[in-house]
Parts: sequence; C-alpha cells; structure tokens
Amino acid sequence: MSGDHHHDHDDELALRAAALEAVLVEKGLLTTDQVDAIVEHYERDLGPQNGARVVARAWVDPAYRQRLRSDGAAAIRELGYGGFEGGTMVVVENTPDVHNVVVCTLCSCYPWPVLGLPPSWYKSPAYRARAVAEPRAVLREFGVELPAETEIRVWDSTSEVRYLVVPQRPEGADGLSEDELAALVTRDSMIGTGLALEPGA
Repeated sequence: MSGDHHHDHDDELALRAAALEAVLVEKGLLTTDQVDAIVEHYERDLGPQNGARVVARAWVDPAYRQRLRSDGAAAIRELGYGGFEGGTMVVVENTPDVHNVVVCTLCSCYPWPVLGLPPSWYKSPAYRARAVAEPRAVLREFGVELPAETEIRVWDSTSEVRYLVVPQRPEGADGLSEDELAALVTRDSMIGTGLALEPGA
C-alpha cells in the first residue's frame, strides 16, 4: 500500500488506457473528440468536487447536515447529484472520537455521483482485505495517524448501499466561504483514508 506502489500501478493503468484509446481511435470505433467528451464528463459532472460541495454545505448549514445524516441520498439530491450509484447513500461523520473508513470488500462499489471514478487502490485486493483487518495500519500508510483512543469504524459498500464520509472541519476554517471550504475537502477524506486539508496548505 506504499505511495510508490500506487504511483507505479497508476502509471501502468494510464499506459494501458492510452493504448486502448489509440486502438479504438485507429479502428474508427471512437474519435478523440468523443474520448475527450467522456473524460470531461467524469471530471466536470461526476467527481469529488461534488462530494466536496456536499461536505462544505454540511459544515456551514446544521439543518442540511441533519438531513444528510437522516437521508443521505435525498440531501445529496438537493444539491443536484444523484444517479444509480448514489441511489442509497449513507453519510457518516468523523469526530474526534470516531474515524470512519469506506471499503468495498467484494468488488469496488463506490458513490460515483459524489466521488467520480474510484481510485485504483480502492479496487485493489490489498486495500479491500486490509482495510477491514488492520484499518489503523492502512490509514498510517496513507499518512493518517490517529490517537490510540480514536475508534475506527469500517463501512462496507455494496451495490445497494454506498457511503460518504464527512471529514472533520479543520482548525482555522472559521469564516471561510462555502466554496473555500469545499476546496479543503479531498476525495480521500470522503473515503476516510485522508483528512480535510488545513487552510492555506
């Protein structure tokens, strides 16, 4: 689960994707414009920026935060995000006492409408097994060192239920606008393998 391993795997996937794209274009099955449009759709319309907006709204609006906890999918739809992969969303919130981590032990179920495409490590057998068996060690490898007294809860996504983590609002984020707060929310912090960024980081 080391960072170098992640980068090597990502580089390999990028090379494979480029080779596949070249073959499809060469055979006339796709055009480069179509590929660009698909990529833009996933980057602009389906991506972690959507989840970041959900988290930022929860940080500034206590009523929205309550709706998010009671019916995640409905509250997320209020902001215009939804779809098959977000049909049943459970939102869990990190606190000083509890840290939540999401995994899919069977395959790679993931809330695409709010997080976009799953990272390669999320789909890896190592993460899927170790996040359940030794979550504290896995978090340490992602650079998240939690106090020994912090409880770690692991949530197993399925095709029926997907999870979104609301990370703790970082220190020094008071007075920031909703857009500025959203910029502090990372994809990994909404999976639980990271923390929200500190202002100015």
